[in-house]
Amino acid sequence: MAKIKLSNISTRAPEKLDKKETKERLEKILEELDELQNLLYAEHKHSVLVVIQGLDASGKDGVIRNVFGHLNPQGVTVQSFKVPTPEEAAHDFLWRVHQHTPGKGMIQIFNRSHYEDILVTRVHKWCDDDTAKKRMKAINDFEELLQAHNSTHILKFYLHVSREEQQERLKERTNDPAKMWKYNENDFTESKLWNVYMKMYEDCFDNCSRIPWIITPADQNWYKEYIIAKALLDLLKGLDMHYPGLKK
Repeated sequence: MAKIKLSNISTRAPEKLDKKETKERLEKILEELDELQNLLYAEHKHSVLVVIQGLDASGKDGVIRNVFGHLNPQGVTVQSFKVPTPEEAAHDFLWRVHQHTPGKGMIQIFNRSHYEDILVTRVHKWCDDDTAKKRMKAINDFEELLQAHNSTHILKFYLHVSREEQQERLKERTNDPAKMWKYNENDFTESKLWNVYMKMYEDCFDNCSRIPWIITPADQNWYKEYIIAKALLDLLKGLDMHYPGLKK
């Protein structure tokens, strides 16, 4: 598999793609997803784990709201992974993650994920390269375990935002009342580590792609949401699900 170089991948939709038409297709996809999620829940044979990674202001919250917010909340759960609590830190790094994997019939979204333990930890040198390599192997084994033993299907998205767009969105948080609650002064500090983050993400893609990553252009929300919704639609359609009959 060819190595992923993020600087060679556009953060925007193809120029010829029509925005209006794409948004109309997205609306139809969301209608189909509503029915397919109901089928997933009723059949109770499969589960879906959606991993959403990306830098600050890449639009993770917006995707969850605008794509998954159209689904039945009884069948979708969201988990964010922040700094480990003392109890979590006393266990292996996947302990807190495994507790939130999806049961059959469910869609589980990770807003940031187990990958933070080989990304931000390496950027800040809290985790050395040798430890990171061991964690990468553990992550691959963990994801294969979920697939093999619980019929969990995994979609992994990296929201690929440009440096310029990220800065614009971070600045918006300082003057838009609807976004001020997201403001964190540390985000601007983290943004200065852009090149290091790019390197660590590329290393992650090289070593943790048994389940492939979907590099999702994220400068335009309408296109980002379309890509993610379409990938979920294709996955669910491919499961060949059927409603169970009457219980005897």
